[in-house]
This record gives sequence, C-alpha cells and structure tokens, in this order.
Amino acid sequence: MKKQNSFTREPQKKSIVPPFIASVVSAIVPGLGQILTRAYKRGLTILPSFLTIGGLLAWRIYQEGRRYHDLKTIISKAFYLSPILRVVAILVIVLYVWIIIDAYLTAQKSNKGSRSYGSSLLFFVLAVFFLLGWQIGDIDPGDFFSQADAALPTIGRLLWPWEKAIERPEDIQTVIAYVQSPCTDQEIPMAEASVDEPYIIVSPTCGNTTEVDGTPGTEYHLVGGNFNTDPEVEIWWKDPNGNEFRQRQAGEYVKIMPDQDGNFVLDIIMPYRLISSSIADENRIWEIQARQLLSVGEAQLSDEFKLAVEKMIETIIIGMMATLFGVILAIPICFLAARNLMSQNAITRGIYYIVRTILNVIRSIEPLIWAIIATIVVGLGPFAGIIALTVHSIAALAKMYSEAIESIDPGPIEAIQATGANWLQTIVYAVIPQIVPPFVSFTIYRWDINIRMSTVIGFVGGGGIGFLLQQWIRLLDYRSAGIAVWFIAITVMILDYVSAEIRERYK
Repeated sequence: MKKQNSFTREPQKKSIVPPFIASVVSAIVPGLGQILTRAYKRGLTILPSFLTIGGLLAWRIYQEGRRYHDLKTIISKAFYLSPILRVVAILVIVLYVWIIIDAYLTAQKSNKGSRSYGSSLLFFVLAVFFLLGWQIGDIDPGDFFSQADAALPTIGRLLWPWEKAIERPEDIQTVIAYVQSPCTDQEIPMAEASVDEPYIIVSPTCGNTTEVDGTPGTEYHLVGGNFNTDPEVEIWWKDPNGNEFRQRQAGEYVKIMPDQDGNFVLDIIMPYRLISSSIADENRIWEIQARQLLSVGEAQLSDEFKLAVEKMIETIIIGMMATLFGVILAIPICFLAARNLMSQNAITRGIYYIVRTILNVIRSIEPLIWAIIATIVVGLGPFAGIIALTVHSIAALAKMYSEAIESIDPGPIEAIQATGANWLQTIVYAVIPQIVPPFVSFTIYRWDINIRMSTVIGFVGGGGIGFLLQQWIRLLDYRSAGIAVWFIAITVMILDYVSAEIRERYK
C-alpha cells in the first residue's frame, strides 16, 4: 500500500463548517478555516507559517525604512532600497488568497468524503521563506565572485602556511655610528676607519630631525667599509627612547649594496621622530646602524609551529578530560531520564520530567556561553574550557544514553522484574548488557565533538589552540593561523579514524 504524506493525507472527517464559512474564517485568521474543516495538521502548518512570514516581512520593511516615521514612506523606501521585499510582499498576498481558496476547497472535498491535498501550497510557503532568508541574509553572489580574487592571497597563506613552520637562524652583523640631535657644545667625535673590521663614518655628527610639517632634517653622509660584498646593507635607526626602526626614502627602505671591496657611500636625511620630553638633552644620542646578513643556519621548526603543537595537545587534553568527566556524571543521570525505567509510579515519572527538563535547559545553552561563564569563575585557561565542555557533555550524553536505554529490548527487563528484582537489579542484569555498544559509540562521538568545540571556546579564553588561533587572526598573521588550522584538521581526521576503529570493535 502506498504511503501518504502526513501533510497531504488525513483521516476523512466531515467539515464542521461549510466551505464559504471556512474561507471567510481563513481570510480573518489564515489556516483557521482548514482547522475547522478538521484538516488539523494542514491548518496548524499554515497558521504559524503565515504569521512567521508576515512578521518577518513587516520587520524587514521596518528595518529598511526605520529612518522615517510615516508608514507609507517607510514601505515605499523599503521597497526602493530592497526590491526583493516587493517580490516577497506580492508572494505573501498570493499566499493569503491561496490559503482562503484552499480552505474553501478543503471543506468542499471534506463534505464529499474526499480528503486529498496537493503539496504545492507547502512548497510555495517554503519558497517565500527562501526569499525572505535571501533578503535577511543579505546574500549577494556578485560580491562573492568580484571579491574572491582579493581574498586568494590570504586563502593561499592559510592553505599552505609551511613557510612559517620552518625557520633558519640568521647571523646579522650590526655596525653602529652615533649622532646627536639637537647639536650641543659637546660634539660627538667622528669615528675612524678600521683596517680589518667593518665600520661606518657619519658626517656631520649632529643635526636635526625632520619636522612634523615635512621640513627635511639634516642630511648625513655615510661612508662604510670592510663589509661583505653580498648581500645588501640595511640602514636602521635607534632613537633615544630605545626604539629601532627602518627609514624610508622615496617610498623605499634605505639599503645599499657594497662594492667589490666591501665599501659603500650613502646620503640619508634624519627622519622625523617624536621624542619623550623626559629625556635630558645630553642623552639625546641616536644610533645609525648598518646591518648585513652574514650567514643562515640549518633549518629548524619555528616558534609558531612549536606553540601550535603545544596548544593542540592542550586542546586534545581539554576534550578528553571534558568527555571523561561528562561520561562519569552522565551515566547515573541517564537512568533517571529514561522513560521506560521511570514509569513505575507518579514519583518516578515526576523525577523523569524534572531531569529531562534540566538536561534540555543545559543542552540548549551552547558551550561557548558556558565557557564565558566559566572564565568569569575560574579565569582564562584550559580549566575554564574543561568546565564548559563538561557541563554541556553531561546534558548531551545523558540525553543520548537515556534514548539508548529507551530503545532496548523490553523482554529481558520484564523477565528480570517477573522474578521480583528491584530497580537496581533490573538495571544491572537487564539494561547494562544491552547498552554498552551504543554507549561506547555515543561517547566516542562526543569526544570528537569536544575536540572540535575546544578549538572554538578558546576564542573566549577557554584555552587550547583556539585562543592562539584568535590572536594570530587578529594580528593578520595568516600563515601562523594556517598552521593552527592544519593541526586542527589533522587531529580531527585522526580522531575520526580512531573512533571508527573503536566502534567497530564494539559492534
């Protein structure tokens, strides 16, 4: 026998009202006419759907035209700014008329002993919801494709970050000359050329910085000698505050390639710099540094890579500890949340409903929220993440465990109870042997969830690699963030394989 859709086929019952009255009632309250024709499921589907669509449409119209106060102006501006709302409004009107006609036809068919409906009205409702979702979600495929090219370099750094995973220690030679700004009566003596050591000679030895209005500062003449012929020499400054920085001239960092004898000549203008007034005049000594890379050491793992490994281990431990605590606390609770075990009398049924309600409330609050609460109590760190995931795991596991208990074969339970066994004996000898495989499967599944969630709760201070990932993203260090993303993906794939193997053993 062909199975009928619950929306399109209901038991044949004669309508309470005639077709005309049903259509009039649906014109007042959409869907109520269908309910009066005893097409309860159809009416109870239409009524909340139409009210939701109408409420969303009104809200979006108000949002688009909220700068205005006149209703007519609000509607006209909303339709002008978002033409898709005009289409939705027309479809809502069509849906309203369709509901009225549907109520008339439903009552008419009911009175004739026929109760067969098409699904076209349901699909039309879904289409209106889709258009509203498109407008509320501000979906614009044009923006996606037009801006995709600009995002490709960043995506590339995320997908292939391994240049940041390996580093080579560099031996940098730094040669320093001193200048004074402003000039004083006690001038700094000019450096002398060295025979075998790299040197730089600066003249004059004092001067003024570039002004804030752009007036150029003193021009210094640099003479360097005994440098390697390759690579380039970079010119750096160190101000009296101790800050080191590179200087730009003509939009480029100042650097120069030594000649075949290792010598160079360069003219630079003293840059602008805001100096603290607390520094005494006699201490306003600047450094001009000539830096040259001498050698590059062997490749080694970068600090970012090592930090990502450390935090990934911390993430795994957070998920593991949260799962362990969740299992320990969820197992005794799940038996109290199983309907088939708690239906003996009014007291046990009351306990069942209380436990179920508490579990639903805890489970409805996302681990991210629990993590924020936990950080308030115990501060930032992995302990807050463990608390957050443990609380959510208890509710989630207790629910899944209790549903597994409710799905067991009732035969062994009845047989054990027939022997006069009490509640605890029934659990031990009739329930536990049947629930071990699903319990193992649910536990592994929850561990997988906790590992992935522990990366998210790190964004609010719950420890693990998520906290590190957030910092790198904020600093726009996408290569380091890519290392963290790769570690997360690899860990989840390994855990998926391990969990599959464990579940296979307990089938």
